[in-house]
Amino acid sequence: MTVKTVHNSPSLNTFETYVSCEDCLVSGEKFDLLLDDQLDMLVTSPKPATEDLGKYYDSNAYISHTDSKKSALDFIYQTVKKKAIKRKLKLINSFGSKEKRILDIGAGTGDFLKACALDGWDVIAVEPNDSARQFMEIKLNNGAGFLHKSMSNLLEEDRFFSSFDVITLWHVLEHMPNLDETIFNLKKLLKPEGTIVVAVPNYKSFDAAYYKNFWAAYDVPRHLWHFSQTAIRRLFFFQGMEVVKTLPMKYDSFYVSLLSEKQKTNKMNFLRAFWIGLRSNWKAIKSKEYSSLTYTIKNT
Repeated sequence: MTVKTVHNSPSLNTFETYVSCEDCLVSGEKFDLLLDDQLDMLVTSPKPATEDLGKYYDSNAYISHTDSKKSALDFIYQTVKKKAIKRKLKLINSFGSKEKRILDIGAGTGDFLKACALDGWDVIAVEPNDSARQFMEIKLNNGAGFLHKSMSNLLEEDRFFSSFDVITLWHVLEHMPNLDETIFNLKKLLKPEGTIVVAVPNYKSFDAAYYKNFWAAYDVPRHLWHFSQTAIRRLFFFQGMEVVKTLPMKYDSFYVSLLSEKQKTNKMNFLRAFWIGLRSNWKAIKSKEYSSLTYTIKNT
């Protein structure tokens, strides 16, 4: 299948279907992932209208919007999240920011920002989901003044321009309907010497190749874009920014493989998921194509 499409990226060309996937969480609808060979990324098609995206998150199983520990999968997610937060805090502290002002976009239920606040960071959050924001308000001592529903709220106030030492998007960029506009606005909000941290799945990883259309990190249509390392570098380069460091997220290969096993076989095959996650990390030692990657990005 070859289609002509115009999407929110610097590239306008003919895309071909790379793989077709099903929304296993909410709708059961099928989507194609189209290869943009100029950017080396995949684009979800058809792309839902921005006003319709909310319904695809309307599920109690969408764990990043809850603090659930009801199932074994929930428990694993929450356990890994605690370890990941320590790593994230260590990373942002390594930048040596003097004023320690951070904006976390797609902040979920606020555990990362709570850790930042306890560590002396001045925190601002953007989270569109109402339920997740309610969890966050409690964790930040009813700090509703720190919470915003969208980036547009920040862009309406001059005081936020060029004001953040660090801006983080932990598995968020792939959800943004207007990709180029989002990156452009990130640059507006960042201090000239500040740092953007972006963590996203990597469709060139071994576990993605192994699970194909069952790879859980495709997560259509909530994930609108599916990045390679080349794509991230080019997208930010077009906006006058540079990837200065790329770090692996080694836990992700195990968790994503477990979700993928469930989608593929309808069973929680822990042993196979562990084996595939382990193989993915092992192969990535040489290829550097880990299941998920964290990019630190600076103004050029």
